[in-house]
Parts: sequence; C-alpha cells; structure tokens
Amino acid sequence: MKKLILASGSPRRKELLSLYTTDFEIHVSDFDESAVTADTPARLVEKLARGKCLAVSARHPGDLVLGCDTVVDVNGEVFGKPHSVEDAKRMLRALSGATHQVHTGVCVSDGVRTKSFVDSCRVTFFPISEEEIERYTATKEPYDKAGAYAIQGRAALWLDRIEGDYYTIMGLPVSRTVRLIEQF
Repeated sequence: MKKLILASGSPRRKELLSLYTTDFEIHVSDFDESAVTADTPARLVEKLARGKCLAVSARHPGDLVLGCDTVVDVNGEVFGKPHSVEDAKRMLRALSGATHQVHTGVCVSDGVRTKSFVDSCRVTFFPISEEEIERYTATKEPYDKAGAYAIQGRAALWLDRIEGDYYTIMGLPVSRTVRLIEQF
C-alpha cells in the first residue's frame, strides 16, 4: 500500500484528514507560489494545489501525495493570508456585511496519475464593527488564514450563512477529498 503524504503544514488540514485516517505523514511543500497566475481565483487555487502536490510528489516517488490551497475571492480579488495588521483589517472590512466565495483546490498524485478539483463555497457575513475588527486583528488568529479569518474560530460570530461545504472554508473539503484519494 502506498504511503499517504499531506503536502501542507496546516494544523486544520491535518485535523480534517485525520477524520479519514491517521496513517499519513506531513511534508510541507517548497513550491514557489509567487510566480503562479491564473485568470480566476478558482483556477489559481487549483494551480497552487497542483504545484504543491507535484513538488512533494517529485521527492516521494510511488507515494500518494495530497496538496491543497485555499483563497478567499471577493468579486474576483484574491485574499490570501494577510501580510500585516493593516492588510488583515482591509480584508475584514471588505468581508463585513457582504458575500464572498472561498475556493479550495485539492490535488492528489501518485507520481504517475494526478487528479485535482476545486470546491467553492459562498459565505455571507453580518456587518463587523470596527471595534471587533480591532480586537480580532490584535489576536494571532487571522494571520495564517486566507481572508484573515478562521470560520471555526471567532469568525463564527459574524457568519450569516454558508452555501456549500463548511470544510472547504477550513481548507479541506473532506468528503470530496476522500473520494478522490480512494480513486488511487
């Protein structure tokens, strides 16, 4: 049986993959994301997931590698992880009282075959007060997450509605990912 490798250091993805199996290793990808471009946020996230997956797969031939990436899409503008407190505040202000999309790209490769997909979810937040934005950006929570928020954390207080898979927002659409892994 092939060894399963998660090409991500995300504690959330580790936790979610553990719902399926605890028999996997973690090898963080050294893929350079900065040169990747695409005409839509959904295509971008699929290219990023594929790049991370294939970078790790090249170092682990014969193993099954899972690569992922998540972005927040606000009217076609990509919100990745914030670079600063001010960047996080800018993102949260844009999300306040509005609907955005979250796209998670998933790629699986065994070194011979490579398959990928993108799962998308629509998220609507209630208005977020300036005081709440100040409090939230003073914590560590927003800085390692696309769109500067953790839906499983404090952002749950702002959530009006979700259309799609909750786990896509967390960074790993579990049920679709498991079905893809099982194809291998």
